[in-house]
Amino acid sequence: MTDLTITGIRGGYPNAEDIVKGIDLTVSTGDLTVIIGPNGAGKSTFLKLVAGLLKPTEGSVRLMKKELPLGNAQAACKLGMSFVPQERNVFQSLTVRENLEMGGYLLRKDARERLEEQLTRFPLLKSKLKEKAGNLSGGQRQVLAMGVALMTSPSVLLLDEPTAGLSPAAADEIFELVRNLASGGIAILMVEQNALLALEYGSHGLVLVSGRKIREEPASSLLRDDEVRHLFLGRRDNTRHTQTHPKKGESHAQA
Repeated sequence: MTDLTITGIRGGYPNAEDIVKGIDLTVSTGDLTVIIGPNGAGKSTFLKLVAGLLKPTEGSVRLMKKELPLGNAQAACKLGMSFVPQERNVFQSLTVRENLEMGGYLLRKDARERLEEQLTRFPLLKSKLKEKAGNLSGGQRQVLAMGVALMTSPSVLLLDEPTAGLSPAAADEIFELVRNLASGGIAILMVEQNALLALEYGSHGLVLVSGRKIREEPASSLLRDDEVRHLFLGRRDNTRHTQTHPKKGESHAQA
């Protein structure tokens, strides 16, 4: 099932030249689509345009076959889209429980059930319920931010650089968690600066340069492509994770 269809999206920030210059993309149930590219390529801006945090100058976004009003993040959320920003993605002065409750404040009678779902999905959070979010490690805050976003049971999850600033071990845990979410039936669109690792875990890859899509292929194909590796990924050994990834569903993201 195609959950997200993006057609001809252009735009950026008010009173400025368009940063994103006409991008088409579809993301289906179970996909983990990663967006890579050099700094300044427009990756995060593209994600914000899709999420409704910025209003496109052209194009359309369809979620579960319904066209979204452009630049309306609240409508996107109500129709089944959740967005996790890179920064300020939790309330640091609130406890883990309070953050999750904030994520489900519109649910009313279903909020407690959804909270229990997140604690089952992320056992780490259950042991931290009374702790202030600001006291968590970087990886733990990312897990909480995703738990908050999933309180509305979205069909599409947008992630903006979820491993930024994390240690390699914590980044691995977050990628395993995200892959498991996708395999559980959520369509995920993720911007990630750690391009090589993202392609190792992703199902599809999109390469942006100067606000334009220059490549879109299965992630495994981009990972093997010498030109892509040279331009965006460096020359790391791509066998690093090949033998160490657990089977889907094994990770509990204890980052």
